[in-house]
Amino acid sequence: MNVTALRCEYKINPLGIDAAKPRLSWALESDRRGARQTAYQVLVAASPADLDADQGTLWDSGKIASDQCAHVVYAGAALHARQRAWWKVRVWDEAGAATAYSAPAWWEMGLLDHADWVGDWIGASVVGGPRTGVPCPFLRKPFATADRPIASARLYVTALGLYECYLNGARVGDEVFAPGWTDYNTRVQYQVYDVTDLLRAGPNALGAILGDGWYCGHIAHAGRQRYGDRPGCGRSS
Repeated sequence: MNVTALRCEYKINPLGIDAAKPRLSWALESDRRGARQTAYQVLVAASPADLDADQGTLWDSGKIASDQCAHVVYAGAALHARQRAWWKVRVWDEAGAATAYSAPAWWEMGLLDHADWVGDWIGASVVGGPRTGVPCPFLRKPFATADRPIASARLYVTALGLYECYLNGARVGDEVFAPGWTDYNTRVQYQVYDVTDLLRAGPNALGAILGDGWYCGHIAHAGRQRYGDRPGCGRSS
């Protein structure tokens, strides 16, 4: 029996998990009739080297007598914003034999507190009306990085309305209608992108195109501008 398809909060190697105690899941593969899990052990480590050494430096569940393989709640050390955790699983079958550990997987934490988000809302001064929209605002910000190799870079971005982001002329992500519908009186959703390969040493430029979306555009019979009168973009990196 093999342990496969490791997932954190339904996703494979996800970025931007903002659940303080993520739920972990896996699948089992076997060509033996009646094969089943009777126990499991989850190792979560702060580095790939620790995980390779079978050291659960963030969490070692120990052997847990259970057939549960979905929504196993992480119960290790407190995780901080932007932290990456590496993990793997092994299980015991109906005969009490342990499998090999699964292939390693990881997840990366998002922004866990309002204080983790550094930035302001930006947009255009042009405002539409209750029945009319305006052209989509185009935003652009040049910036420079140090003249040395870039190890890792993330873009955390959201909008009051809709956005498309570009870094050095390349589209960031493939979502349509991001960041998605939400009740803006309660929350604003955000996305996280790995932009390491889009950055270059020296001059760079980040751009965004904004749209009214559900924030200030039409919402069914409620008309326009239910939440605000113009779109805005927020980002942190």
